[in-house]
Amino acid sequence: MNINWIKDLENHINNSEVKEFLQGKNLQEIFPRGYRDDFKVIDAYEDFIKISHLVKLQALQVKLTDDSQAKQFYIKLYSLDKAVTLSQSMSILESMGLEVLLEKPYQLKLNGNSVWLHHFTLQRCHELCAYDHGKMPRYFRELFISIWNKETENDAFNQLLFTTCLKKNNISILRAYTAYLNQVNFPYSQSLIIETLNAHPLITLKFIKLFLYKFDPENNLREKFDQTHQEYLELLNEIESLDQDLIFKRFLNLIDATVRTNYFHPAQQNNAYISFKFESGKITKLPHPHPVYEIFVYSSRFEGIHLRGGKVARGGLRWSDRKEDYRTEVLGLMKAQMVKNAVIVPAGSKGGFITKQTAGLDRDETFEEVRTCYQLYIHALLELTDNLIKGKVQHPPLTHLHDQEDPYLVVAADKGTATFSDTANEVSESHGFWLQDAFASGGSAGYDHKVMGITARGAWESVKRHFRGLGKNIQTEKFTVLAIGDMSGDVFGNGMLLSPTIQLVAAFNHLHIFIDPSPDIETSFTERQRLFKLPRSNWTDYNKSLISKGGGIFSRKLKKIRLSAQLKALTGSSSNYLTPDELINLLLKSPVDLLWNGGIGTYVKASSETNEQVKDKTNDNLRINGLELKAKVIGEGGNLGFTQLGRIEYARKGGLVYTDSIDNSAGVDCSDHEVNLKIMLAQLVLKGELSMQDRNKLLSDMTDDIAQLCLQNNYDQTQIIDMVLLHSSESMHEHNRFIRHLESTKVLNRKIEYLPYEDAITERNSQNKGLFGPELCILLSYSKLTYKEALLASDLANEPFFDETLLEYFPAAIQQKYKNEILAHPLKREIIATQLSNQVINQIGPGFGFRMREETGANIVSIAKAYAICKKVFNTDKLWKEIQLLDNQVNEQNRYASFKMVSGFLERSISWLLRHHPAHMDVEVLIKRYLNDSIRLRKVIPHALAGQARKTYTSTKRQLLKQKFPEKIAIELAEISILASAFDIIEIKISQRSNTENTARLFFAISERLQLNWIREQISETNIRNHWHQLAVANMRNELHRTQRQLTELILKSVKNKRHTTKALKQWMDKYDYAIRRYDQILSELQAFRKLDFTMSSVAVFEVRRLLSLTP
Repeated sequence: MNINWIKDLENHINNSEVKEFLQGKNLQEIFPRGYRDDFKVIDAYEDFIKISHLVKLQALQVKLTDDSQAKQFYIKLYSLDKAVTLSQSMSILESMGLEVLLEKPYQLKLNGNSVWLHHFTLQRCHELCAYDHGKMPRYFRELFISIWNKETENDAFNQLLFTTCLKKNNISILRAYTAYLNQVNFPYSQSLIIETLNAHPLITLKFIKLFLYKFDPENNLREKFDQTHQEYLELLNEIESLDQDLIFKRFLNLIDATVRTNYFHPAQQNNAYISFKFESGKITKLPHPHPVYEIFVYSSRFEGIHLRGGKVARGGLRWSDRKEDYRTEVLGLMKAQMVKNAVIVPAGSKGGFITKQTAGLDRDETFEEVRTCYQLYIHALLELTDNLIKGKVQHPPLTHLHDQEDPYLVVAADKGTATFSDTANEVSESHGFWLQDAFASGGSAGYDHKVMGITARGAWESVKRHFRGLGKNIQTEKFTVLAIGDMSGDVFGNGMLLSPTIQLVAAFNHLHIFIDPSPDIETSFTERQRLFKLPRSNWTDYNKSLISKGGGIFSRKLKKIRLSAQLKALTGSSSNYLTPDELINLLLKSPVDLLWNGGIGTYVKASSETNEQVKDKTNDNLRINGLELKAKVIGEGGNLGFTQLGRIEYARKGGLVYTDSIDNSAGVDCSDHEVNLKIMLAQLVLKGELSMQDRNKLLSDMTDDIAQLCLQNNYDQTQIIDMVLLHSSESMHEHNRFIRHLESTKVLNRKIEYLPYEDAITERNSQNKGLFGPELCILLSYSKLTYKEALLASDLANEPFFDETLLEYFPAAIQQKYKNEILAHPLKREIIATQLSNQVINQIGPGFGFRMREETGANIVSIAKAYAICKKVFNTDKLWKEIQLLDNQVNEQNRYASFKMVSGFLERSISWLLRHHPAHMDVEVLIKRYLNDSIRLRKVIPHALAGQARKTYTSTKRQLLKQKFPEKIAIELAEISILASAFDIIEIKISQRSNTENTARLFFAISERLQLNWIREQISETNIRNHWHQLAVANMRNELHRTQRQLTELILKSVKNKRHTTKALKQWMDKYDYAIRRYDQILSELQAFRKLDFTMSSVAVFEVRRLLSLTP
């Protein structure tokens, strides 16, 4: 050792930055002899610079040197007080592809504290890149410390530091894209991907350059990107391995599909996370269905995905426990959300994230880690989302966009994030995001779904409707229930308090099984109320003394449960003992009136499905098949309780079920109203006309109004499903053609939605069966989505007439008070499109629009306008709502028949408008043309009818009164039953300048004399075997109406005094007596047949048409 070692070190120190740090310290005590033997003075001096940083920052320090001659690396680790273990350091070094040849620790004493210096001799395991000796020590230091601090994964991607000379943030791009590929069924493992990237460093570097050129926020490097893109493809030609070639091509595909990234944002540079926004349809071999956009967030701490079915989309964000396939989970939920959101303004979206660093944490620590990751996840989403500032779109900073403006991002609570709405809104406000606390619904200033019970109440509308169809009023009559969940849950707890006549005979959650074979209705209801109010209650809190004989509360951890006689009777089991899983399995098969799902898990599948396909291993032992389900009615307050095929199998055997997306849509509906209310009221807050305190009070005051608006949507949706279901077999051809159309336009995939293929439809036709309830639910939702999309693409929302449609979306109390703000709503077009789509389809059904397009050539926009005109001209909404108020007063089948009378009238009237005003349909002009005359026509109908038409009117009215319809409703229904030609009568009246009553008298008199109603009946009874039959029948019916109108006009023209219409008809008939007698003869011969076939009906219509030629 150099005897002047200490003196030389002092000389270095006296002329350096560490002089002050070492002043007064004994260098000989600091550096042990072993250290002085092994290192030069200059090494000690450089080490002290690092040590000074260590003391100052209280954080691990790292230094890299290399011996280019020996091809070896040397690193030093500096830690305070505590030595770095070999297991800690070696795992990091090995992840970088370095082999540890030697490690020697040194303990230095400094002010009574220990400074540990670990000196490593290493060699590389891969071919070394030609790195920059000035940058590599910094790159190594940054990567090592990032891994040490758990900011970067300790994995083999870190080998890229030495094979490609990429810094950690560049490597994070490759790691993040690989993590995404792991979620989309990419067939190659992460280890093979890493091996490929290391094996071809030039291609890997080109890939990083492509990424940086594409997304550089400050420079337009398109030319460089295109050139590098070509070079990348040329390099791929040199790869011999097909697998490696496909890996690099998929990486290139991901860059092409990426439209935004936060890579250049400060958050990413600080190594918190990296996020990409994909245009999903551009990603090769992506599992169906494809979102419009998705955002993927990668971090060493968490990963997250957000899938959107449209630019304006909404859905919950969940904390997922499916680390291997959370995107698959979220994709399934997004698909369900798309269907569910058909009733609300936004399309469906769904998000989910996993946490990676919760191992070993207690419950409270886990909660905090999940909440922090959730915050980072929200930050990442907002960093790739545009903002609206004073009505103008503002793009995120340091972001190069490759898509269109995209400022709408709304989220909601979900599994594991139920209490995080305020947290999300705090993040939103920290970004100055335009939605503020409308970003996440249900926060402290929003609607609390559990307090409102809105989701359960919406699903209860489905349950009540099913039972009304069985002739049972479950609000007054007893019914037995098996339920999934417990009273602390929102959907279960609220649901089991929605009727005072519930007999809850059994229930189970993840912990317990509750059995009460013969419950006292009042006592058990009161006890359930107590449990619902008790914080974090469970079944063990239930007063066991109130449970009926043979019942009890059993832990699911028990080895076996003894079955009482009563429990044997309930389950149909003869066994004395069952395991808890066996008992639940039998309970699910028990013959109760209602199975209410208010829990989590999938409990019913189809016989054709395996448990593996269901992907809910936790409940594999409990799950049953739809064929085994004996409950009469299903209420799906919770999501995914059934597979869709399980529902269909159950419905096929006569079970009453819709889908979870239909049953529990009130929750998302409520959130959507909350968001849109807050957006509207934000204008008033911004102008200082409304304080936040007053805004919050106003929101609270409207709670009941909002609930009613949402529940009405549940009521309306289930009503039209049941109406269509009654005639499902007759409509099979129409439904199948609609499905084909949706498939051909890439809107729907039969396989994904479990809709029947052509061979299955042929089989059902032969069995006189149509689509089942769960299938119609899917068709209903897709129909609404199709309407919404078409209306949004038009200028319909700009027409002042539809302002009323917008206003009706909001509670009546504010429609006029805040009319100007509502009409200026940023989502005005979306709200109108949603409202109108719901109205049309909830009254006329999912296949009507497609049929009208085929029959008339009209588009969806014209159909929607025609619908709006008809319901305004004939005031059908009022009659519709009056019939709806007759729940449990009129037999349900008779009510559906009355609704069908109204919808049938609307269909014929809409068809007339589409055929007679095919070009530009001005809604306000046409309403003005027809409204007053329609009112007059309704008044004179009873006096204008003659013969068979009068008999039909009278008998219809009498039958409706017999069915217990109020007289006013019976009269209105009887009127519209014969008003199929109302528009014809009004047009004749206008063109001939006649009065309404006389025109109607002649019109109906012609029908009576020529027996046109009989011909119409024969046409209506034609057996429709395919689409072409349907079109032919429609054309025949329309031709008959057109001929009747033309005959009426001809006869009216022949008389000067328009009041003598009956006399005019007689004169015309007398004048052409020979032709009339010939017509009567042909009709008489046709009437000899019990039923006319298509050809005979055609002849009858032709003969009516021939009468037009009699008058020149």
